[in-house]
Amino acid sequence: MAVTGKENVIAYAAEKKEICGQLKQMVVEQLCLDIDPNFITNDQPLFGRGLELDSIDSLELSVGVFNLYQLSLSDDDKSVLSSIDTLADYVMANREKSDEGGADLSGGMDLG
Repeated sequence: MAVTGKENVIAYAAEKKEICGQLKQMVVEQLCLDIDPNFITNDQPLFGRGLELDSIDSLELSVGVFNLYQLSLSDDDKSVLSSIDTLADYVMANREKSDEGGADLSGGMDLG
């Protein structure tokens, strides 16, 4: 998605920052991690040497994404779970597609 114009870039960045914050909170809550969500960086790997999550955790994250944004992750989409940043990009791209269809997928979880 190409974002042009200063106002659009600022709005896009603000939305992505908000989604990243929501996703970090969801990861901590969904996986019952004993860390501050702000400890997770946007580009930190979630699996392997990052947060050291495993395949069971990926299922839990898929459930968390569905509960938060009503977006389902298929086996083909599992690569978006590599970091908070890639997951936020996926959420933003797929919310836009759904919004074009008239659905409201703004998420119902209050993480503020």
